[in-house]
Amino acid sequence: MSTKTFTVGIVGARGHTGAELIKLIAAHPHLQLGFVSSRELAGQRVSDHHSDWHGELQFENLDADAVAAKGMDAVILALPNGLSAPFVAALDAARPETVIVDLSADQRFEPSWYYGLPELTRGDYLGQKHISNPGCYATAMQLAISPLLQQLAGPPQCFGVSGYSGAGTTPSDKNNPELLRDNLMPYALTNHVHEREVTAHLRVPVEFMPHVAPHFRGITMTVNLWLNTVVTREDVIALYQKYYANEALIDVIDEAPWVSQIAGRHGVQIGGFDVAPGGKRVVVVATLDNLLKGAATQAMQNLNLALGLDELASIPH
Repeated sequence: MSTKTFTVGIVGARGHTGAELIKLIAAHPHLQLGFVSSRELAGQRVSDHHSDWHGELQFENLDADAVAAKGMDAVILALPNGLSAPFVAALDAARPETVIVDLSADQRFEPSWYYGLPELTRGDYLGQKHISNPGCYATAMQLAISPLLQQLAGPPQCFGVSGYSGAGTTPSDKNNPELLRDNLMPYALTNHVHEREVTAHLRVPVEFMPHVAPHFRGITMTVNLWLNTVVTREDVIALYQKYYANEALIDVIDEAPWVSQIAGRHGVQIGGFDVAPGGKRVVVVATLDNLLKGAATQAMQNLNLALGLDELASIPH
């Protein structure tokens, strides 16, 4: 593994995920934060907004060409969907060796980009410089489904509930604490982008029903799986334990995980395994922090992998 220090920049650093990325980079022994770009915070010191960061580095308002001119070893794009293209084009033109990790959905359906869900796709990484970070809901769904993927008898049904940080910092009904108080808000109940994402990458149709709840962070994903073989609860637990035996960030537990116990943690809990009478219907529950394993932690895994570093460097586990 490499022991050199690499420079990294963040575009779109004002949001919740940007804050988590700054924290992870600050703790990293081999990464140096070269710039943070945010239109709203330009000119302000990073340390004034993030207690984990020390020094005089300031936020800048950088366009695509200015980002490319920084000459970073890696750039993390933490932008809303639909905004990454000019940054990718500028970086490819000026410095094609730069590793780009895109946290938006813009490249998740692009086959020339490595789709970075390491626990499932690590073997597909062949040195690609372009890495697409999976969606938070999509990460939970794929990790919950994959051990039983070959035994499916029909589309998995996925009931997801996220904290309102998943709706970003731009004001909307889905991140308004007053509207969410004592409420569970369903939205995009068919054809959600993460439904299409999981369907594309698992190569099976998936049905997903997202909701947003009053808590700030964390996802609960309850997945209903119809199988073509009869199983027992013990069979299922043993299968998941074997499948994720070597994964430091995935914890297979007996009981149904609670979202309050995963908030602020970098891994995933999968449990609550229940088998319906007849043995062909299984329900599995997965929880993760949407800002961490659903975004920043996964980006750090992917960046470490691309730079030849320990995949878990700077990630508490």
